[in-house]
Amino acid sequence: MKKTIVCFGDSNTHGYFAETGARFEENERWTGILADLLGDGYRIIEEGLSGRTTVFEDPLTEGLCGLSYITPCLMSHEPVDLLIIMLGTNDTKERFSANAYCIAEGLRRLVKKAKTVPAWRNGEPNILIMSPVPIDERYRTAACGDHMGDGCSEKSEGLAGFYASVALDEGCRFLDAGASAGVSPHDYMHIDKEGHAKLASDLAKFIRGVVEL
Repeated sequence: MKKTIVCFGDSNTHGYFAETGARFEENERWTGILADLLGDGYRIIEEGLSGRTTVFEDPLTEGLCGLSYITPCLMSHEPVDLLIIMLGTNDTKERFSANAYCIAEGLRRLVKKAKTVPAWRNGEPNILIMSPVPIDERYRTAACGDHMGDGCSEKSEGLAGFYASVALDEGCRFLDAGASAGVSPHDYMHIDKEGHAKLASDLAKFIRGVVEL
């Protein structure tokens, strides 16, 4: 029986390639590499959406709130053995006016809702929270700078600590993606090709060694 892992995230799960504005190939994205590393006993579900937030409704683009989609997402892929959540980068946007603590509280709300969805194998929620790769302060000079607004780098730097606390409180596993991956020099926000490979490698080891499936 294959184990189902749902990877719920934003453009860094979707595989946005900052250099071209397109998407990394399947075998270059961390989700695709993870599938190869874990092997045939696992089914890796990519649920990455550019611009997705934890709980915020974006006034400029509809459909990006993770809280609104987590139930149909999990129900579509039941039974789910593990949910990996890597969100928060878009929550740092200036228009949401949320500091790192409030972004983490949004994540907590998302986690609590995910636990209630009747899609878990044997009825047992199993969630791995990954704090996103921090945004480099030079992002403001890139094309995405005005879209993101001010203060994003500082807020993203503070997410790992708050996310680790949420994971502890909510009985989830925690991994800091920033310890594995780096950002592209083209926009200072999206994971580069080498970062995708390193994140997948570290995550595969973590799943095999720590996460019980």
